[in-house]
Amino acid sequence: MRKNTKKYKPEKQIVVLLLVLIFALFQTFLLNNNNIDISNDVINVASYNIGDIPEYSGVPYVVLNNNIPNFEEKDFNKKSFESYSELDMLGRCGVAFANLSKETMPAEGEKRQSIYHIKPTGWKQNQYSKDLVEGESLYNRCHLIAYKLSAENDNEKNLITGTRYFNTKGMEELELKVMNYLYKYPNNHVLYRVTPIFEGNNLVASGVTMEAESVEDRGKEICFFVYVYNVQPGIEINYATGENKLAK
Repeated sequence: MRKNTKKYKPEKQIVVLLLVLIFALFQTFLLNNNNIDISNDVINVASYNIGDIPEYSGVPYVVLNNNIPNFEEKDFNKKSFESYSELDMLGRCGVAFANLSKETMPAEGEKRQSIYHIKPTGWKQNQYSKDLVEGESLYNRCHLIAYKLSAENDNEKNLITGTRYFNTKGMEELELKVMNYLYKYPNNHVLYRVTPIFEGNNLVASGVTMEAESVEDRGKEICFFVYVYNVQPGIEINYATGENKLAK
């Protein structure tokens, strides 16, 4: 019998490996979505059910719904707007929704005004050591839609009681992504929605969901959906009242 001297060609294995690699890259794209690096330090919750969000475990926010916002098709247009919910019967803020652009941002040279006369629900301010709280004051008056995106100063419908950690380690990183995008593309828009999450009749929000998607490129550069924890490591917060103390 004549031996088969035909050399083995690896083309099929190469094709299979390429297909596997493409699939892996596609999955990574869906998770990262060019905006938030979903690594071992960031938790991804496959749904946007608030009940599925895990307890705070050392990271300022978790990714929801594979980082895909819940905007409707009718929301995608090029008309700039800002919409703020009326305060509820307890004086708490509701959903803030906007189509952000350079039109909604502060004009060049415009200075931010004082907001210190506003006391959002649960405002029980306390001072701690710099080792625990940057700036020592536990609470910030946190804009749902940041001043740098909305030019809103003392709008009480846009200010909640939030920790320093929540404001600077959680929300600010994402706000800066949107701001930088709008500076880069001054004619573009970003759909943006922030929803404070209050449990029961609590006066302090447990956290907020933040959704954003760039309109003109349909989320190519800005697209995220996260839950930001309103916590301060080392501090115990009573969310019903806003009172706080050193954690045991």
